[in-house]
Amino acid sequence: MRAGKLDKVITLQRTTYTDDGYGGQIPVNEDFATMRAQVLQASTEEFMRAWGTSAEMAIIFRTRYRADLNTLVRVVYDGQGFDIVELKPIGRNRGWELRCKARPGS
Repeated sequence: MRAGKLDKVITLQRTTYTDDGYGGQIPVNEDFATMRAQVLQASTEEFMRAWGTSAEMAIIFRTRYRADLNTLVRVVYDGQGFDIVELKPIGRNRGWELRCKARPGS
């Protein structure tokens, strides 16, 4: 993996929970890493649903390996949040290919 191709910056976030003062828990996204990444593919697909048409944005990032990445981590790129759908390892712990879809409402 060549460093020159990692020309975008992504932020990784974890969901933690904080007390709301009434005994409930509020989910809060907390930054835990900023990484360089390559955007391989970005696409928007439209679907016909029972309630009408909807669009889903999918994007694939390639980045260096981190042992603490999983599908519970959220990716923020260019101000938009993405959920990781699939993690594909590149080589033997050389990197990750992150297949993500846009998080609704973010």
